[in-house]
Amino acid sequence: MSISKQTNNHTEIRKWTEARGGVPAKVKGTGTKSDGGILRIHFPKHSENNDDLEEISWNDFFDEFDKNRLIFLYQDEKSDGEQSTFHKFVDSK
Repeated sequence: MSISKQTNNHTEIRKWTEARGGVPAKVKGTGTKSDGGILRIHFPKHSENNDDLEEISWNDFFDEFDKNRLIFLYQDEKSDGEQSTFHKFVDSK
C-alpha cells in the first residue's frame, strides 16, 4: 500500500526532490514580474528532453511556493516498494 504525505517544510521538500534526482523548475512562458509562474519538480533522468520546463533556483522556487500558500503532496514509495516520484502541489487556502 502506498501512502501519501504532505508538507510545506522547505528542507523536507528539497531532500525528497534531490534524493530522486529532481530539480526545481517552472513551466516556460509562465509568470510575470509579480508571478513566478507554474511550479514543477523536474526529474531529468526520468524524462526525455523536456523543453517545456525551465530550471530555477531553490530560493525562487520557495519564494513562489510560499507566496501561493502551497502544500507539497508526495509519496515516498510505490505500492511495490520502489522509490516514487509522485507529487503534486495543492492550494492550502
